[in-house]
Amino acid sequence: MSAAIPPGPPSAPSRWRIGWPRRVFSQVLLMQLAIATGVTVLATGLFLRPLGSQLDDQAMRRALAIAQTTATEPRLVTALQHTRPTRGGPVQAAAERIRRSTGAEYVVIMDRRGVRWSHTSPGEIGKHVSTSPDDALAGHEVMQIDNGTLGRSARGKVPLRDRDGRIVGAVSVGIAYETVRGRLLGALPGMLAYAGGALAMGALAAYLVSRRLQRRTHDLAFSDISALLAEREAMLHGIREGVVALDAHGRIRLMNDEAQRLLDLRADDTGQPLEAVLPPGRTTDVLAGRVTGADLLTVSGGRVLVANRMPTDDGGAVATLRDRTELERLGRELDGTRGLIDALRAQDHEHANRMHTLLGLLELELHEEAVEFITEAVGVHRATAEQVTERVHDPLLAALLVGKATVATERGVSLRIAGGTLLPDRLVDPPGLVTIVGNLIDNALDAAVGSAGPLVEVELCADDRTVLLRVSDTGPGVPADRRDLVFTEGWSTKKPPAHGQRGIGLALVRRLAERQGGSARVADRDGGGAEFTVVLPEALTEEPAEGPAGDPAEAPLTATGEPR
Repeated sequence: MSAAIPPGPPSAPSRWRIGWPRRVFSQVLLMQLAIATGVTVLATGLFLRPLGSQLDDQAMRRALAIAQTTATEPRLVTALQHTRPTRGGPVQAAAERIRRSTGAEYVVIMDRRGVRWSHTSPGEIGKHVSTSPDDALAGHEVMQIDNGTLGRSARGKVPLRDRDGRIVGAVSVGIAYETVRGRLLGALPGMLAYAGGALAMGALAAYLVSRRLQRRTHDLAFSDISALLAEREAMLHGIREGVVALDAHGRIRLMNDEAQRLLDLRADDTGQPLEAVLPPGRTTDVLAGRVTGADLLTVSGGRVLVANRMPTDDGGAVATLRDRTELERLGRELDGTRGLIDALRAQDHEHANRMHTLLGLLELELHEEAVEFITEAVGVHRATAEQVTERVHDPLLAALLVGKATVATERGVSLRIAGGTLLPDRLVDPPGLVTIVGNLIDNALDAAVGSAGPLVEVELCADDRTVLLRVSDTGPGVPADRRDLVFTEGWSTKKPPAHGQRGIGLALVRRLAERQGGSARVADRDGGGAEFTVVLPEALTEEPAEGPAGDPAEAPLTATGEPR
């Protein structure tokens, strides 16, 4: 026999709890409905309160006006002086006639003792009035809300005078307070209808506003919006791309730390127009949307940037910036390395030919001719290096010119150092000048290849602290209408290299020159071709005092940077 299992305790019934909604739409709608309802109720109450007082005042003034009119009846005074207070007396008859014609609750006429001579209830005639008649018998007019034998009423009391102006009694007229309350209650339906209409309009407006807010917030909860804002801040300040958001009027709405670094901006620039914080140029045009396209190249403060701009639904835009300065530098170094490899390959081929020639001269026992051949071959290369180092004392720049001369020879172009070239070893920014010279020579070599008598000439002159650089070529030249375009980021007539895009070299040249307070321009070369001129006013340090004779610091440098 199985044991009976005792029944467990009854489970608690599930409760449906009404909680505060999480969605922005629902919260805003409920708050607006609560505000609209509260305002409607408050406005209705504030209107009803003075309305009740106004109705009371109107009732008291009506009672007083009836009492004043009754007191002017001369027959009442005569009857009050020559008759007695009875139910069928002339005073009672006149008072009832006035009461019925005016709609008053009662018309009471009393003598100086306060004894009633008329009343709505005939049984009260001959009795003393229930409220004090002293003010009226003293000659004052009285308006009040008071309780009497007939209940609560709005009253008006005036003195009753004879022909000589002596007070012989008083007249008291009452308007039933239920009538005043009835008028107030009668006005309530209309007022509540207006209030309900106003509340309905407020509810409709609240719903429309909340629906618009729902669409703008994508029906998110406040907690979700807070989390999104926190995630956005973390993402914006954590990514290594610059992000700039603009509103419909071109003002900076937000920017992250990387954008501030790339554009040389400050956090205080948020909210300012784009043109007010960035200088005129391609960068500003790209961010403002005046230049369109994908992966647009631009130069800002010596940095090579790739910009993309995406419009937003509110008329603004979000622009992203990627720093390609290092990539462009590595790409150019790769191009230079490839050029040097090609030059070394050519030199190796030339060296093999010379060795074969030298071997043949030795086998023919032409020893003197072999010596002359070796002397001439070695002297040409030594003369080129010495020519550069004697006129350009900075080791980095001298090494660049020697290397470019080798590349030029391989490409069939003659690279010549102008006779007026003389540059001391006092450069403030040697890498910057190396970039400028290297870019100009590369462009000049590209232009001179294929021309008649291809030639590139470089001139470097120093005047106090100013450096003047001229690079000319025998290429096709630059038309007058394109001389400003050649310095624009992304503009080029040449095919892009494998590592990226063109149109950066000359833009960097101008930007680096302008950063040092200088300038870069292009003009026609005498005899055909183009001549680029760069002026750097503060490129050299102050000239040091002359050292003792034979000081190695003043000796010319070789291509390796060692004193000669």
